[in-house]
Amino acid sequence: MPCDTEEEALSFIESKRKEHAQATHNCYAYVIGANAGIMRYSDDGEPQGTAGLPMMGVLQAKNLVNLCVVVTRYFGGILLGAGGLVRAYSKGCTLAVDSAKIITMQLCRRMVFDVPYPNWDRLKYFFNQDDRIVLENEEYAAQVTAGILVKEEDAEAVLEAVQSLINDTPDYILSDPFVHYLPSP
Repeated sequence: MPCDTEEEALSFIESKRKEHAQATHNCYAYVIGANAGIMRYSDDGEPQGTAGLPMMGVLQAKNLVNLCVVVTRYFGGILLGAGGLVRAYSKGCTLAVDSAKIITMQLCRRMVFDVPYPNWDRLKYFFNQDDRIVLENEEYAAQVTAGILVKEEDAEAVLEAVQSLINDTPDYILSDPFVHYLPSP
């Protein structure tokens, strides 16, 4: 489950515990923050180090953040031993992660432009054709107000391209850099 906060991760874990209330174990691992500032895991009653820690190892090996994984186990009468538990929980976590769509977080900026109508068609075409740009919204009033997202590293070049394209310095607002999910081109 994607999670941007620890509260979201804990809520997801609780929902899985309720969904699988009859399960013997609902083990989890989660990593929150662009720099993996919050990392937690639980063996949920399994022998120490046989469930949550191997799951965390999977997340770290794949350099994943802002997600929570819960692996649920119903005891079926067969003792797996420590090695079997490590393999089972690692595999469960790996299957979950491999079936998910991984989205790369990028340091980016939001730009909001006020564009006169005569320039809008050209500018909209540019926004839609350039892989560096995600057109977020368009509002039509006295002028067109358009919001775009660009990677931080591309912000200056995109601004110069816009100025060149409409032969003018458009009215715009440039946000401070922030981490956001941008689709890969």
